[in-house]
Amino acid sequence: MSLLVDTSVWSLGLRRDAPSDAPEVRGLRDALAGGDLVATTGVILQEVLQGVVPARVREQITETFASLEYIAPSREDHVAAAGVRNTLRAAGVQVGTIDALIAQLAVAGGHTLLTTDKDFQFAARHVDLRLWTAPTGGRGETR
Repeated sequence: MSLLVDTSVWSLGLRRDAPSDAPEVRGLRDALAGGDLVATTGVILQEVLQGVVPARVREQITETFASLEYIAPSREDHVAAAGVRNTLRAAGVQVGTIDALIAQLAVAGGHTLLTTDKDFQFAARHVDLRLWTAPTGGRGETR
């Protein structure tokens, strides 16, 4: 499986006090340990690093992200993301610019989006976005 992991999951998994044991965090850990393709993009890395103060933690996150597939949005991705946002707005679903771009990158790259952000669940009803769901037995699934 090829996963694009949203900031919401990274934030839960990288908590300094105690990482979450949410199904999505377990899914991320399983994907990383199982050799699944895990992807990221600049805005996700930026969001994860914002507010992280200790240099050691920033370096650790940067090193972790360096091993992931990096998706650089093209001009066409930005145009298509605007289309995603317009489609969703017309359907009564409000998503931010960043989330529209993340959804577009997942769709265009054939990735399953691993997220805890409920806005993506609403978005997936109107655009061809595959979302990771907690497994009922075994590895994560898509819907």
